[in-house]
Amino acid sequence: MTTATDVTTDAAPTTPAGGARNTVHGRVEHARSEVTPTRALAAVAIVAALGFALLFVQEPMVHDSLHHFRHAAGVTCH
Repeated sequence: MTTATDVTTDAAPTTPAGGARNTVHGRVEHARSEVTPTRALAAVAIVAALGFALLFVQEPMVHDSLHHFRHAAGVTCH
């Protein structure tokens, strides 16, 4: 008796049938298998740096440009 595998002829994994990744649980499990600790740390560092810049930089020219960026991103700040 042979069992079916979830790989194509070139050994690339396939997407599970029935949209198994189309649930929150499926997406979390997929992220756990795909995201390395280095990538996760880099993402957190980028978000922290951008958050710091958007919230605390008060140099007038920089502040104004970030203020306009926040509005362009859809953030209502006043």
